Amino acid sequence: MGEIFLQTKGITKKFGDVVAVNNVDFTVRLGEIQGLIGENGSGKSTISSMICGIHSITSGEIILKGEPYKPSDPGAARKHGIGMIVQEAGTVDYLTIAENIFLGEEKRFSKFGLLNKAAMEAEAEKAIREIGLELDVSRPAAAYNFETRKLVEIAKALYYKPELFIVDETTTALSQDGREKIHAIMKKLAAEGKAVLFISHDLPELMEICDCLTVLRDGNLIATIEKSEFSEDFIKQKMVGRKIEGNYYRADFDPSHGEQVAIRVDGVNAGILKDIDLEVHSGEIVGIGGLSGSGIHELGRLLFGMEKITSGSVTAYSPRQLTRKEKTAVYGARLKNLVLMTGDKIKKLFKKTTENGETVQTKLNVTELAEYKIRSIRDALAASIGYISKDRDKETLILQGSIRDNLCLSAIRQLEIFGVVPSSSERQFSKDRVEEFRIKCSSINQDVRELSGGNKQKVSFAKWIGNKSHILVFDSPTRGVDVGVKTTMYQLLYELKKKGYAIVIISEELAELIGMSDRILIMKDGSITKEFTRSSELRDSDIIDYMI
Repeated sequence: MGEIFLQTKGITKKFGDVVAVNNVDFTVRLGEIQGLIGENGSGKSTISSMICGIHSITSGEIILKGEPYKPSDPGAARKHGIGMIVQEAGTVDYLTIAENIFLGEEKRFSKFGLLNKAAMEAEAEKAIREIGLELDVSRPAAAYNFETRKLVEIAKALYYKPELFIVDETTTALSQDGREKIHAIMKKLAAEGKAVLFISHDLPELMEICDCLTVLRDGNLIATIEKSEFSEDFIKQKMVGRKIEGNYYRADFDPSHGEQVAIRVDGVNAGILKDIDLEVHSGEIVGIGGLSGSGIHELGRLLFGMEKITSGSVTAYSPRQLTRKEKTAVYGARLKNLVLMTGDKIKKLFKKTTENGETVQTKLNVTELAEYKIRSIRDALAASIGYISKDRDKETLILQGSIRDNLCLSAIRQLEIFGVVPSSSERQFSKDRVEEFRIKCSSINQDVRELSGGNKQKVSFAKWIGNKSHILVFDSPTRGVDVGVKTTMYQLLYELKKKGYAIVIISEELAELIGMSDRILIMKDGSITKEFTRSSELRDSDIIDYMI
């Protein structure tokens, strides 16, 4: 075993009445890659944040190289040889790449109060070249995609030559090429006698890269497992406290779907997307795969009206919206407890006078389909399209908002009565979604930014599925989600498919696409290059050649 670099003794963290980390003792050794694993909300990110000075310690202590260690902020941690890549976005959009790398360290390039910008940019270029990147460091971070920004964070952390390098879920945001880069970096650091603490939910990745695994559950340390003991089923059981049987993907290999087309893309050119044609039917899961930069993420944005179309069209077919007159009739009847709402059907029979003066009963039909041309997010919302972005924190959630606000924002049409959303309806809707999706939180009023990555993703799922979006476009839907929650999400997606929802899954995880999709479309250089149909014989190796 390597020399001890850091120890925690009885370390505890409370957020109000919620105990996030409970009396944890664990050790980090030099020359090792140590995995830190557990279900969402188990305390992994909280422990790493305390080590890096992002969160203060409620009780207990950290010992660094035999001395008490109390970092006041990430800058202090960096001076003690600790660098961390956070799970979510760690760059500031409006700052340049150089300014992001040296944020808080500008003094090293200043003289007499003047910043030597050229010297800063030269040093930033040196930092990014160290990890094999070539970027214009004078451009703002917002000019680059999510993966590139994560690689910039890695370059920043490594620039300061950390003795302990903490990687919190970063690989889930990277393509296969990006993952291989960071794996190589971690192995190199361990070979040089440095320590690596690696947080991930990808068990095969952890088992391949790590020398040992420390398992957390509900804020408690459960076990530290040495490499000789690695077994996927054993690790899963330690994580969730029960045995998880079999595969959590779909058990069937029937590539089925309904007759109705839910969304159609005809000859679209938009940005890097070229001549895109595709159809997704009701009751169908279509997987979109490809390398980073192939256009898969831009295609997701296109389906939600976020990409400007230069030619072609995107058309959705969804249950029509009620007219104002129909809404008034329904809401008036609802106030008198005369309407039973179940799903999309309104069971109340309305009176109608025929041409000859007879009064008959007619059912209000809100299940008939309407055609929507998708040119904007407003169009997508009207067409009942729900979208989860890979860059969840910027494009799906309002981090400073509460769980309640995030959930209700997408369901305003569903909750409003005469243009007003009653607080009681908001509370009940939010509580139902939190319970349904088992979102771990102190209350529905807790800010989303305070949740773990997996619980943020549950909020993302809940806001669109809870508002009955019939077309779901999910980009990297299980990013940062543990094996137990993945099982639940995959089961939910399959149930929605059987109910007639049209689902698009965009993912760089081929196992996920093969396991869940009726059809898989592979993209390269902005175009769809190949289609695969669901089959028990389909393997990663059959697909990869069409991606590269």
